[in-house]
Amino acid sequence: MDVVRIKGLKVETIVGVHAWERKVPRPVVIDLELATDVARAARSDQLKDAVDYRAVAQAVSACVAGAQPQLIETLAQRIADQLMRDFGVTWLKLELHKPGAVAGASDVSVAIERGKRP
Repeated sequence: MDVVRIKGLKVETIVGVHAWERKVPRPVVIDLELATDVARAARSDQLKDAVDYRAVAQAVSACVAGAQPQLIETLAQRIADQLMRDFGVTWLKLELHKPGAVAGASDVSVAIERGKRP
């Protein structure tokens, strides 16, 4: 299995259950691992044969910015659903970080894995 990784994708959004969290956008940070076979892209050296990580990042950013859910679990699932549907990803691992969500902790995150591991 080959993996394309995108780490530290920062997007501003509204996410949270508390009234104060729903007033001002704050950053969430996304780490992604997407299963793919890079052999064809490596042979052709053509973007059309690869996972376009710029397009993936743009799709994730748009999904996150427009979602505004209460839970980061919901947001993580929405991202996973969109990537699997729109990019033909058969397996992914996603970690969604919400820095500063808990006093005294530098970060809170949820990690999900979806699809079949090749």
